[in-house]
Amino acid sequence: MRLLSTLFLVFTLVGCQSAYYATMEQVGIHKRDIMADRVEAASEAQQEASEQFTSALDALTELTQFDGGELETMYNTINDQYEDSETAVENVRNRIQGVEDVSDALFDEWQEELDLYSSANLRRESERKLNATKQSYRQMLSAMKKAEGKMTPVLDTLRDNTLYLKHNLNAAAIGALKGEFSGLEKEINRAIKDMQLAIAESERFLTTLKN
Repeated sequence: MRLLSTLFLVFTLVGCQSAYYATMEQVGIHKRDIMADRVEAASEAQQEASEQFTSALDALTELTQFDGGELETMYNTINDQYEDSETAVENVRNRIQGVEDVSDALFDEWQEELDLYSSANLRRESERKLNATKQSYRQMLSAMKKAEGKMTPVLDTLRDNTLYLKHNLNAAAIGALKGEFSGLEKEINRAIKDMQLAIAESERFLTTLKN
């Protein structure tokens, strides 16, 4: 399924999502398949962001316990953690956008196809499934967006800490950052908790989508 993500990026570069979906359908890969693939990719991105935030927190913990050594090395470590965190958050945002893009196409198509049924019973059953899938999708997207929102203040605080350390490579700077550490730790833990909840909602949505 990772091939779908690669092909999606190619078609995004030429600015033609509809052509991408049409091409995929020609080879037997439908919007439902693409939706499932992108939700899985978004969950993976959130898990990776959780792990990266934990790694950044570990590095800052080590910094606050600094007891002699090369501060320039510590700064480089913290800066690397910030940059990796920034990349992880951007990946999450892009993956969520991909989910939103295909959901619009899938639900519009599904709604339009309800009018093609000649069987009233089958139409009602399809409409019921559409509504259930939409409801599950809204819950999942809300959880994803909430988790995404918690990432921004974490990234902002990591950037502040990195910038401060960059221009104050001394013991006094370490002392100042210790005062910020408790708040950052809470922010990271809240963000990780919400990401795990979003991942759980993704799993529930995929069950609804595939059944």
